[in-house]
Amino acid sequence: MKIRSLIQFSLFGLSTIIFKRRKPILATIILTDKCNLTCKHCSVNNITGKMYAYQSIHQEMSDLYNQGIRILFFCGGETFLWEDNGKTIKNLVQEAKSIGFLIVNVVTNGTFPLDMPEADLILLSLDGTPENHNLIRGNTYDTILNNIDHATSDNICLYMAINQLNKHDIQSVSDVAKNTKNIRAVSFNFHTPYPNTENLMLSPTEKESCCTTIGNLMKQGYPIFNLKTAFKYIINNSFKTPCYQCIVVEDGKQYTCGRCIEIEGLCEKCGYFFAAEYALVFDGNIAVIIDMLKTYLRYI
Repeated sequence: MKIRSLIQFSLFGLSTIIFKRRKPILATIILTDKCNLTCKHCSVNNITGKMYAYQSIHQEMSDLYNQGIRILFFCGGETFLWEDNGKTIKNLVQEAKSIGFLIVNVVTNGTFPLDMPEADLILLSLDGTPENHNLIRGNTYDTILNNIDHATSDNICLYMAINQLNKHDIQSVSDVAKNTKNIRAVSFNFHTPYPNTENLMLSPTEKESCCTTIGNLMKQGYPIFNLKTAFKYIINNSFKTPCYQCIVVEDGKQYTCGRCIEIEGLCEKCGYFFAAEYALVFDGNIAVIIDMLKTYLRYI
């Protein structure tokens, strides 16, 4: 993270904590719900198949920047499928940077060539051993590893959603992150039980076991882009929800924290580590604040 970005982020955090503000700093723009995969844990893909228009997305970026958003994610569906009149995800990342966003990240399933050096991080889904990943996401593991190997930059962060099918694969995915070129780190989440995926949710005991595994790997020097100080809150969902410093925008509509806020009872079962981490940081948790600064300096 550049020093300028760190200073702006720190000043925002300090003012948020002191004045109990709810102003957001991080936003995710949904580009499309169209996806080339049908993953077992996903309930938001291919509902409409609509590609949102470039002009609308560009306006959303400008509006978000004017609201004070400085960290921007592009998400899908599958982001690399998005296009409009010759514009692609690459153009959106470049334009987000030119607008002035400090951090611009792209979320992808990794099945398309990875030529995105402009992004700060490419968050790429890898969900276990080859067998379990393919069980969850279809026969894509080898394609993804090949695309990582031929990526044009080392800005890739693996992104694993831990569920009942892959809960024993944390070590395997961490080994890939540690030993594969172009991968900077791995980031973990727990499965959030959207409708019809409740069977994949972990119990608090299972979450604790997973966090113990992740923590031990951190001690061994594995490149893990999560905050260990937040684990005890994540295990029992004892952090404040929703996180007002994060928003999601889809087709002009803004959601506080995420689209899941509209599903009754789902906030209390949130599995998104970053939502917990940001909620704890902006609630003034000193240990998590220090942990976040050190981690972001290391991996972004």
